[in-house]
Amino acid sequence: MKSNELLSNGSRRAFLQLSAAATAAMAFRIATEASLAAEERNVFHPGAVVIDANENPLGPCDAARKAIVDMAPQGGRYSFWLKEEFVKTFIEMEDLKPEYLRVFPGSSEPLHFSVLSFTSPTKSYITADPGYEAGLRAAKISGARVVKTALTKTYAHDVKAMIAAAPDAGLFYVCTPNNPTGTMTPHSDIEQLLAAKPKGSVVLVDEAYIHFSNGASTFDLVKANQDLIVLRTFSKIYGMAGIRCGMAIGRPDLLAKLDTYNSGSAMPITAVAAATASLKHEHLVSERRQLNAGIRQKTFDWLAGQGYAYVPSETNFFMVDTKRPAKEVIDAIAKRNVYIGRPWPVWPTHVRITVGTQPEMDAFHEAFQAVMKNSTTTGYAPSPPFKTRRSYPDGQDWPSV
Repeated sequence: MKSNELLSNGSRRAFLQLSAAATAAMAFRIATEASLAAEERNVFHPGAVVIDANENPLGPCDAARKAIVDMAPQGGRYSFWLKEEFVKTFIEMEDLKPEYLRVFPGSSEPLHFSVLSFTSPTKSYITADPGYEAGLRAAKISGARVVKTALTKTYAHDVKAMIAAAPDAGLFYVCTPNNPTGTMTPHSDIEQLLAAKPKGSVVLVDEAYIHFSNGASTFDLVKANQDLIVLRTFSKIYGMAGIRCGMAIGRPDLLAKLDTYNSGSAMPITAVAAATASLKHEHLVSERRQLNAGIRQKTFDWLAGQGYAYVPSETNFFMVDTKRPAKEVIDAIAKRNVYIGRPWPVWPTHVRITVGTQPEMDAFHEAFQAVMKNSTTTGYAPSPPFKTRRSYPDGQDWPSV
């Protein structure tokens, strides 16, 4: 008897599903903020001001750098116990159970694995527009229908629109603060989304930039065993974008779905050591939040004084309205050795600017003013999102692209 004849219909089906999942994972190139930025980047010239990829120019803190150096001689060993120490440190800080946490080299992997796990040709992927694009690429692999909804007038995710637009939802992606606008979606809105979403769907909350804001995390909803997964990364406020450490936090049964795509490879021990040291730095987050907010506000004051409209971000990046095709401005500023972020198709005259050091932002002011001096700008208020009008089933209007 042939081996495949020994398989029952159920086990054969499970085997085929697992094989298909593994094939999709192997064929898929995971998109990250770095790779998306690189699609627009050119080679940087010496002395370039690079404020295009939401990177933290401060890099790792001193304690993290020391941990990397001290750990380097042990680079010949996997040292799995280091991840255990990291997990223990984090769960004690956040009052979580260890089974509610998975560690990854950054948050890009669990983002993509979540899309692959919870969407399909019959389970849609729902996101904001403008929003972070990486999940859209994963949805192409899963074959999911992609649903985009416009932000609200306060630049939050319009959860009511998201629910109304996708009764077949598999995964709702909420990036808060949102990339690229840097704006928060209220905790109460996420609670509303969880309460009203279709049965069996999952909410993925990306908190990559949460530390730059004063907004509330959704860890409490994880502890309440809600249908959500929360993503965190050390790439942003901790300055470890090139070192790679992140995590997914959620109910154990939801995280188990991600294991289908996760190889379980050992984490880079320098990344785990640096992340652990960063967590133990008592004032690191508050100090960097304050520094970033000060530089950001000075930039906002300058933009307002010059008559440029911007979105009032709470993170280390913001959107500014150029009142002309964004790509023209990006290319013109690059000629002045200042590199700013990519455009979003739904907002064709906006560019995303990363908050750098004060000297870097001074250089941005000079280059931006030189490029924009002959263009028309109007008003000082933050520019509204582009939208047309549609209606909810109950007759209430909602904005849509």
